Amino acid sequence: MATDSRERMVRSAAYLFRERGYSGTGFRDVIAHSGAPRGSIYHHFPGGKVQLAQEAVRYAGEFLNAGIEAAVEGGDPAAAVDAFVGWWRTVLVRSEFRAGCPVVAVTVESHDEAPQLADAAAAVFARWQDTLATGLGNSGVPDDRAARLARLIVAAVEGATILCRAHRDVRPLDDVVTELKELTRDAAEDA
Repeated sequence: MATDSRERMVRSAAYLFRERGYSGTGFRDVIAHSGAPRGSIYHHFPGGKVQLAQEAVRYAGEFLNAGIEAAVEGGDPAAAVDAFVGWWRTVLVRSEFRAGCPVVAVTVESHDEAPQLADAAAAVFARWQDTLATGLGNSGVPDDRAARLARLIVAAVEGATILCRAHRDVRPLDDVVTELKELTRDAAEDA
């Protein structure tokens, strides 16, 4: 039961960070959203909001990475792009463009007083890049190029997600996906 409450709070924090950001989400919000007992948040997260945010970032990172891993197993570089983008597209549309990436939300709001949040976000971005690079490598793209393309994919998709929220339209993401898929296919063919 205690672990269930803890997991619900981590998932709720990730969800709320997507829409409200790190600064706009308080412990009360997480408790209300998760339905966890009021005193349990301090029990499970003695490091406070920073600890909760670190775990929410890791949770969000692992959630998305699992989908990327499944897609890259087939060796199709375009499938890796689709896997990374598909979830963002769904989040954007279902939230009517109010939600974005919880990892980005925490990244842009992590300040000098909480450098461990930037470290947690950097680890997630690196994990996504490694998984994408592995998939690109499996399709024949040389390792150094695969690493650069993976970084480009993460940066472009995260940037496109922000543009989608600003414009309240998925067109920026669709345009980025079209170009990234072409680029990754060309890289695999050139190998």
